[in-house]
Amino acid sequence: MPTIKVNGLYKSYRVKEKQPGLWGSVKSLFHSRHKIVPAVNGISFKIEPGELIGFIGPNGAGKTTTLKCLSGLLYPDRGEISVLGHQPWRRHTSFLRQIAFVMGQKNQLWWELPPMETFLLNRAVYNIPRRKFRRRLDELVSLLEVEKIIRTQTRKLSLGQRMKCELIAALLHQPQVLFLDEPTIGLDVIMQKKIRDFIKVYNEKYRATIILTSHYMRDVQQLAKRVIIINYGKIIFNGPLATIAERYQRQKQISLVLDKNVSQKEIAKFGKIKTWQYPRAVITVARSEISTIVSQMLQELPIRDINVEDLAIDEIIRRFFVKNKAEQ
Repeated sequence: MPTIKVNGLYKSYRVKEKQPGLWGSVKSLFHSRHKIVPAVNGISFKIEPGELIGFIGPNGAGKTTTLKCLSGLLYPDRGEISVLGHQPWRRHTSFLRQIAFVMGQKNQLWWELPPMETFLLNRAVYNIPRRKFRRRLDELVSLLEVEKIIRTQTRKLSLGQRMKCELIAALLHQPQVLFLDEPTIGLDVIMQKKIRDFIKVYNEKYRATIILTSHYMRDVQQLAKRVIIINYGKIIFNGPLATIAERYQRQKQISLVLDKNVSQKEIAKFGKIKTWQYPRAVITVARSEISTIVSQMLQELPIRDINVEDLAIDEIIRRFFVKNKAEQ
């Protein structure tokens, strides 16, 4: 039985319209006009127990609105939602004890107090037995390597340290469903990797069902086997990430290191130049022609080193969006 079932979810917002200019601002004070803007427009999907799903799309696509509906923070206008057999908007205690919602741009930690105080508060809120709390806390603190900072004021912690503590606060009650909205936003690449590694270990160890949104495609690529892509409130793809790569990766990237300087024109005849600064060049070529082109380059260019790579996944997703928009 799916952990999450969504059928025809629709959620809209009433947005105020204003005419341009100063006079428009004055008129809106007395005669304001509004329009209805759909944030989520009739989407449907299912997520099985233990799945880790990448939920991706551009800003304003409807990702966060969907997660808020799934967690019960928003009431849907239409449609059916079931999470762990519950209707989220009813906010039953038995439901809230089984979920967690972590937003990279929102804090639950008390700014002037150390994270440990928030952990203790959550122990009381979720009525976690002391022994279980201590065992759980020790495990999470060890996994995230924050033993030395949990008694330091939150405002004195770095962004990465705060995000680690946010995760601990959200996971103390061992939720079965975890909604992660941009958990690595603003973090440096080293901290991003540490957060990703933790999410992967948590998913595998506890078989938690996780929905992850992120603008960092490396997060999605390394964690999720299946992705749901949403744009303008509608799902435009739901399936394996590898399927998108196969469908839209019609090109490969060739990286060169040259022994001697050559003209840009000599390199351009082999493919489209992405970057060129002697002695390095990067070009893209058709996937079907890769063998022929590499052979020609080795014969005609003074190459010291050559490497053939697939396009980065974020470039593939960008092409997916461009093609989808053109077809609308």
